[in-house]
Amino acid sequence: MIKNIALKLQYDGTNYSGWQKQGNTGNTIQNKFEKILFKMLGEEIEVHGSGRTDAGVHAYGQVANFKIKTDMTAEEIMDNINKFLPGDIGIISAWEAEPRFHSRLNAIKKTYRYKILTGKIPAVFTEKYAYRHTDSLNIELMRSASEYLIGKHDFKSFTDNKKGNKSTVRTIESIEIFQSGNEINIDFTGDGFLYHMVRILSGTLIKVGEGELSPESITQIIEDKNRNSSGPLAPAKGLMLMEVFYK
Repeated sequence: MIKNIALKLQYDGTNYSGWQKQGNTGNTIQNKFEKILFKMLGEEIEVHGSGRTDAGVHAYGQVANFKIKTDMTAEEIMDNINKFLPGDIGIISAWEAEPRFHSRLNAIKKTYRYKILTGKIPAVFTEKYAYRHTDSLNIELMRSASEYLIGKHDFKSFTDNKKGNKSTVRTIESIEIFQSGNEINIDFTGDGFLYHMVRILSGTLIKVGEGELSPESITQIIEDKNRNSSGPLAPAKGLMLMEVFYK
């Protein structure tokens, strides 16, 4: 019996070259799953992820799916895979999805979080998952700037994808910026994100928080449709895929 198995998983992306398998390395999350499935079933199984997180990026709520011929339940499959996964990758739930369900194609929106730690004092247990910014940031200016990014725009200024044959229009539903002590989190929710988009948006908002860019300058950056107009690419370790939404 062919089943379409869906998984919700988490991973620390520090030691991996991203989600998607690549010809020059086997050190990707997708590759880890497919190797385990091959050992379990003796056949090649393609695992689809909801998004191709980059090298060093983490996931709290990644969703994946694959089709296999088996009598095992989704929970039994989850338990078997978890036995062989390294400690920095784990499946937290599994279910049998509808035959036509596809984790990437059926996703309607996603939430990514970018975490920043301000100040000079190390935070040993969180440094691995945040960008350290030694100076303070003006949160109110960052919030004001984020308002200009919400809605449907051409985000060509906020991607490192140099291929010009795909649309760079996306819709950002919300950007929430909240601070607790020296920890700042920026939550981006939208219908899809371009290559490096969330990290460039974060780098741009950091420049606003530093006072190097004004909130109003965001409008011109969007209109420029030029990567050179936006802020720097924020480090990968501060980014985490939090949640994927489906109908």
